[in-house]
Order: sequence, then C-alpha cells, then structure tokens
Amino acid sequence: MRISILLAVIILIGFVAVRLFGASTTPSPAPLGPPLFEDVTAASGVAHSYEGGFTFFVGGGVAVFDCNADRLPDFFLAGGSSSSALYRNSTGADGAIRFVSLPSLELTGVTGAYPLDVDSDGITDLSILRVGENIMMRGLGNCEFEPANAHWGIDSGDDWTVGFSATWENGNNLPTLAFGNYLALDENGQQFGGCADHRMLRPTGVNGTYADPIVISPGYCSLSMLFSDWNRSNARDLRISNDRHYYRQGEEQLLKVIPGEAPQPYTREEGWQFVQIEGMGIASHDVTGDGMPEIFLTSMADNKLQRLTPGAKGPSYGDIAFESGVTAHRPHAGPEILPSTAWHPEFQDVNNDGLIDLFISKGNVDATAGFAMEDPNNLLLGQPDGRFVENADVAGILDFEKSRGAALVDLNLDGKLDLVYVNREAPARVWQNAGDGVGNWLAINLAQDGSNRDAIGSWVEVRIGERIQSRELTIGGGHAGGQLGWMHFGLGFDDGARVRVQWPDGELGDWIPLEANQYATIERESNEALVWKPAS
Repeated sequence: MRISILLAVIILIGFVAVRLFGASTTPSPAPLGPPLFEDVTAASGVAHSYEGGFTFFVGGGVAVFDCNADRLPDFFLAGGSSSSALYRNSTGADGAIRFVSLPSLELTGVTGAYPLDVDSDGITDLSILRVGENIMMRGLGNCEFEPANAHWGIDSGDDWTVGFSATWENGNNLPTLAFGNYLALDENGQQFGGCADHRMLRPTGVNGTYADPIVISPGYCSLSMLFSDWNRSNARDLRISNDRHYYRQGEEQLLKVIPGEAPQPYTREEGWQFVQIEGMGIASHDVTGDGMPEIFLTSMADNKLQRLTPGAKGPSYGDIAFESGVTAHRPHAGPEILPSTAWHPEFQDVNNDGLIDLFISKGNVDATAGFAMEDPNNLLLGQPDGRFVENADVAGILDFEKSRGAALVDLNLDGKLDLVYVNREAPARVWQNAGDGVGNWLAINLAQDGSNRDAIGSWVEVRIGERIQSRELTIGGGHAGGQLGWMHFGLGFDDGARVRVQWPDGELGDWIPLEANQYATIERESNEALVWKPAS
C-alpha cells in the first residue's frame, strides 16, 4: 500500500513538472530550506516611511543602484507627501549593514524611481516618478545629482505617474523612455476624467536630446510597465499592467514597439488574450526553464503567472498560477481569511539553491472593506517540481504593515540576498539574510562600449551541466521601483558554472567558465569576465 501511494506521488510530481516545464531529462537541483532573516532596520540607520493621502495609496518604490562606484548597492526610497530619501551604503568589512542618509535627493510628491545610465557616461542616473512633473536626475558621481529634464529635452508631463520602463532601440545613443500614468488629476490634484494617457519619449538623434512625447492613448490606469523581449525575437515590446478598478473598456496590454512608429496594441488575431485585473506590479523571469520569460502580475486576490503557449506564433498566454502555487490570494498568516492586496513582485534565489523564488509585497490600499488589513508579505520558495511553497514565516520576515515597493539585494556583498521594502505610513524595513544553510552563487554585471553601457536588453544564461538559468536584463516592472547592478544567480552545491550573454542586438557570446562565490563583470568587446571579490 505504501509503495502504491509513493508511486502515485512520484507520478503526480512528474505530471506537474511536465505541465509546467515540458518534458525534460535534466535533473533539477536539490532544494534548500529558507534562509533566516534578521531585522536590522534600527542598526542600519534607515529611518523612512511613505506618507500621504489618496494620491499616495499606490507607489512607494525602491530604486537600488551604486551611486558612488564602490560596488556596494545604495538605494533611493519614495516618500509620497514626505521627502524621498537617498541612502548611501556604508557597510564595512564586518558585514553589518549600515547606511548614511544623504540630502541630495530630498523631494516631495515622489511615488517611485528607476535607475539607468541615460547618457552612457558610466554614472547611473535616476528617473524619479511623481504626482506632478517627473524628474530625470543626472548622476554626477559620488552620489551627487542634478535635474536634467531641460538638458536632455525630456517632457515627461505632470501627471500621476507610477509606472516606468526604458530600452535602447536601434543602437540609439539615448534610451526610449515610457512613463505610465494612473488617474487623471485636475489642477488642484483632484481626480477627474478617468485614466490619464501615457507618454513615450524617443531620442532625436541630434545633440543628445529627446523629441516631443508620443502619447499612448487611451490609458487604462497603469501601475507598472516593462519593455521585454517576451518571445526572444530580439525585439522589445511594452507590457502594461492596468488597474481595472478605474476603467470600463480597458484590459492588460502588450504594445508592439517598432522603431520609428507609434506603439500599437497586439490584437486578438495576433494571439493576445483579454485579461482584466487590478494590475499593480510586473515580474518577468524564465520560471519554467523553456528560455522564455514568464510574467507574474500582482492584483487584489487575482495574481497571475502567465506562460507563453508553447509553439504560439503570437503573444498567446495561459495562466499557470494555480498549479505553480503562486496565487497568493489571501493572507498566509494572521487572523483574517479575506482577499489579499499584492504590490511589488520579484523573482530572486534567496537561498542560492538554483531554484528561483518569488517575493510579493502585500498591504491593504488603505482601509478597503472586504480585503485583509493584516496581510503579510509572501516569500515563496521554488521547488524541483516547478511549484512554490510559502516560507515567509519560517524565514522570519512576518510583517503586518502595508508594504509597497521592495528589493531583494545583497547589501553587504556576502553572496546572500537581503531585503528592503517601503511601508505606507510605517517605517521601511531592512532585513539581513543571516542564514548559514544557503548554496553557492554568482553575481554578474555586463559592460559594453558606446551607448547602453550596461547592456540593457541582454539575456544572461548560467549553465550547470545541461540545466540553464536564463535572465533578461531590464529596466521597469516591479511596483514603482527597480534595480541596476549585480545580477544574482544561485548555484546550489555546484562549485562553478558557465556563463553566456546574448547582447541587446542579438549577438551571442561564448561560454565563459566561472568559479562559484565571486563577482564577475563580463565585457562584450573581449568576451572576458573581470572577476572581483570583496576584501574580507
């Protein structure tokens, strides 16, 4: 009898794996348990919260980047009606996470921000999203910035902006920028007229400036946008996630972006399916190992994990959230059995076992009736059968505040991903990954000459045996914030891997062997990896 039950379990696991991943003879890595996180907020020196009324119910993003070229990740936190804050990472050799607050980016009305190197000068700039005029801040080095809208000719409008994404088209010197707007506001900041239109900016090709905005209309109250090569065709289209609470005729969108033309939505005839959710955040990752990115969309009790239909000629997606265990539709802890409200999603490998994990920030919009008020964040650990299992409580990050933007990032360069997230009307939290039972890892950075120095739009492939982890380097997605810096890969018990880059124009580099537990910058022109290890 026991043998029969065991056989049935094995068959079921195999069915789930084939359903999610397709048939494969490549063994999956051994799963590791959750890491143990410690709350180091007070000791870190981070003291910040996201404040404000109706126009700041959404937003609250985190932007992670290195603002002073010391390889340590710094971060910028949106403040809403309070001031935003830039924190420089001052962590020392002892590994204790510490930050220093800097006065250089204290702005009000900020909903979020995304880092990118607009002019490819090797210094990261920052696209700051606001209720009002969005501001592109040009990096000057040493964590100093200057407003650069006039310098680059950027007309980003003065709407209520929460979504942003950027990509480089046709080898242009400057990136194409997309600003996703939410509700239309009148001159007094009051809601009127439904959803606002969006703006997309392309460079003129003259004097490093931008042309007049291309209006994307109608808008359907976007809260997240992402340029992505969704079908590995070496063309990046614009995914937009929209909040159905405020529109009548809208839906989720994928806009076809052809250089020199205005973006146009994919049609039903091309394969696009009708989906409506309270779209709040986008996370893109090759979860199933088929080389194509799956799309996770956060909502209110209606989260989706969309997989491109195998063999489809167009953008035809099916939802695999239920069988993957990532519906995350109600609180996993606490007293309330009510629908959840999800915001920032992020795929990362928090225990370095080579199986991708998923973090989802949660929190009631304000006091929305019928939805959980005590709604803790999710930490879903990936399993060999393609499913995810909740481990936030075991990992020690149980928190019942109203969370918004977040980032999983190695703050002290010890090879383990830490966690920072913004809470609405409550202190932001910083968690150090202090677990010992994590696997080996690699951290990868990309560099190329000329424009788009960080090689945005590349695909990085990490190969262990016959198994390949694929990750697209993008700017956008999440909820109101994102990262630019080291790309983190878990290796499990393996002591090395081979790494290959498909660069933004489609050129495929050679496989480069790398030992585990080190940082490597892969340079396009030499196809070599410059290896670096922090001083111990």
